[in-house]
Order: sequence, then structure tokens, then C-alpha cells
Amino acid sequence: MTRPQRSDWIDVAKGVCIVLVVLWHVIMKHYLQIGWSLPVPLPGLWGGFGEILLPLRMPVFFTISGMLAANAAQRPWRAVVRSRVAKFFYLYALWFTVHTAVLALAPDFDTLAAGGVLDVVEQLTITPTNLWYLIALAVYFVVAKSTRSLPTVAVLAPALLLSAIASAGLLAAPGNRGQLYQNLLFFLIGLRFKPWVERWARTATLRLFLTAAAAYLVATLAIEAIGAQRWFGVWPVVSLIAVLAGIAGAVRLARVRRLRGPLTALGRNTLPIYVMHMPLLALMDLALRDPLSRAGPAVQLAFAAGWPVAAAALLITVCLTLHRFLLAARCDWLFDLPRRRTPQQPSVGDQQTRELPIVEQPTMWTPINRTARINGRGNPPNHRPKD
Repeated sequence: MTRPQRSDWIDVAKGVCIVLVVLWHVIMKHYLQIGWSLPVPLPGLWGGFGEILLPLRMPVFFTISGMLAANAAQRPWRAVVRSRVAKFFYLYALWFTVHTAVLALAPDFDTLAAGGVLDVVEQLTITPTNLWYLIALAVYFVVAKSTRSLPTVAVLAPALLLSAIASAGLLAAPGNRGQLYQNLLFFLIGLRFKPWVERWARTATLRLFLTAAAAYLVATLAIEAIGAQRWFGVWPVVSLIAVLAGIAGAVRLARVRRLRGPLTALGRNTLPIYVMHMPLLALMDLALRDPLSRAGPAVQLAFAAGWPVAAAALLITVCLTLHRFLLAARCDWLFDLPRRRTPQQPSVGDQQTRELPIVEQPTMWTPINRTARINGRGNPPNHRPKD
């Protein structure tokens, strides 16, 4: 039986986005930290590929998140505060604890991590870590529901201004606060313009997809060429083009039977991948960075070409395997707010808890250091980017 169209393209889009998120983290936090000694600039190519997709991943994710929250935003607070607010604050605090413990074993891993009590307090309150997407889902829903009676322009105009200011670096945004400022716009677009987005998806022909994708590619390359990443208003405009291209692309992929099944499955299991892949990546980096840095040219060349894809696939597979094991061990409280169960109630570890309603990129849209990219290193010495 054919599943509803919602599952076809929305779940495919979520599946693609979570793969790209994991791939980006592999590239930036592991692959480009290896000391490559290669005759060809393969690390630089991978860094450039990941950078081109920066304005696409999170805006598409949040647009879909807003669409999925549209109906809930119309219900009374008491009906949604648990599932749309408390749940994600709980998951953030829980997995923040797990991440902090694991990342303490890998102090050189290139991500934001608490190093003391003050860091813990700050990252639990005002400066979220690489788990910031969970906080965003809760905060954005509160904003959306609180402003639901206001005209659309009165809500979207301030969100657009906030996104433009934050992406231009005009607002102090330590940690991942910049992410929260930049992406509220796209959550509200998905929520306020859900019928329009669905209509775009229904009418997205191959020609429209190719046109939107070409416009996005030309815009990102032009911005890279002239160094306009921090120009006021550039980020939200390019990201809006990316959302159009991303949705149209997801529609096209959903029509390819061999891809639809795996991507839909990933799209329904974004939460365990999101919360577990970073500490696993830190352990992978701890085990492999030095050996790969000391390896000979032949070994390095063999790894440099496809290691980001292989590592991302391995991480996703391990995350999903661990998720199934944890649910079987009745640890579903790791993926949903605990609740009292009666004998007749099913475990919450099924489809609902596996799906993040729609995850990390740099706080600002900043190009990878060019010299460092050529040398196969993602960042200048002694620089730790924000998540």
C-alpha cells in the first residue's frame, strides 16, 4: 500500500538532512583534523563540499519542523506543553550529561564541551552545545504558539531581521546561540506557510528543482568568491533558495523507489542519530586521528577519498543499532519524557519517540580557512569552532 505523500517527501527530506548533518560533523570535527600529507587536495574538496551545503541543512530541517508543529500550535497549552516543550528540554539535559561525560575522554575533540561547573551551568541555560537543536524545538514552539494570534508579517519580519543580524555577526552569539537566532525564521515559515510549502512540493517538477538547485549553487559559489558570507541579509536569502531546492529535491528522491525506503526509514529515526552520533564520533576521532596522521601516503590516499562517507555511514548504523538495543532493554526514557504506563499501554519506544520533528553547523556561515583547507586542516591552530 502506498503511504501518504507527507511521509514520502518529508521523511525523505529529513533522512537526507540527518545524513548531511552527520557527514558535516565527520568532515569538520574529524576528517579535517587529521594531518594529511597528500599530493592532491582531497581534504580541501571535502571541506568545500560541506561548506556549500551550510545554508541548506538546518533551514530545510526547521522548515519541516515548523510544518509538523502547525497543528499542535493551535491546541491548548496543556495539550502540547509536555510533547512540544518539556520533552525536548528533558532530552537536552539528559543527553548533555551523556555528551559531557564522553567528551571528557577526548579533550582534543573539536566541539563545545563543558570543562567545569560554570560551563555546565552556562551550557544548560544560555549557551547550548551541539545538542542545541533540541532547545530550539522547544523555544521555537513557545514563540510560535505565543504569537499565533499576530499577523504573519508581524512575526516573520522580526525573525528575518534577527536572522540577518545574527548571520552578519552583529550580535554576540557564543556557543550555538547564533544558530537559535538564525533559524527561527525558517521554523516560522514552515508553520505559517505550510499550505504554500505543500503546494510547492506538489508542483515541484524536475525543471523547477534544477532551476532552484542551479540558483542555489550559483549564489553560494558567488558569495564564496567575493567573501560575502557575513554581508547583511545574505544568509537568510540564500537559505530561502536552499529550502526551495531542498524540498524539490526531496520530492524527486521520494519518487525513486530504491532510495525512498532507506531515506524514509532514516527520516523516521532522526532523534537517536542526532543525540548519539557526536560522542561516538569523538571516540572514533580519539582512536583514529593519530594513526591516520602517521600513516604513509598510500594509506592516507586510500582513506582520504571516501573516509567521510564511510565514517558517516558507520556512525549512523551504530546509532540505529544502539537505539534498537536500548529500546529492547526498556531504556526508552533515553528518547522520550518518562511517563507512567499501564499494562495496556505500548512502549513509547516506537515510531513516535524515534522521530525528531525534524541537527550542527558553524554558528555563523563562515568559510573554512583557505590555507588550512589546502593543508587538509579544517581550522587554524588553536581554534575551536562553535557548534
